[in-house]
Amino acid sequence: MTATDAESPIPLMYKITEVTILLRMSRSEVYEQIRAGRIRTVHQGRATFVTADDLAEYVKLLKQEAEAA
Repeated sequence: MTATDAESPIPLMYKITEVTILLRMSRSEVYEQIRAGRIRTVHQGRATFVTADDLAEYVKLLKQEAEAA
């Protein structure tokens, strides 16, 4: 098996630009959600990431809010 035959691993962390694509939100809206504490981040050097777990928790929060409305 070669490296091209293997499937790409699922990322554990996403850059903010990737989060905007995954959530279909603007960059400013993502940062607003981060400031509000609704999306948690981690830092590695100067880079800011959202973990896959925290991204899933945010989506879960949105579902809970939709069901409560």
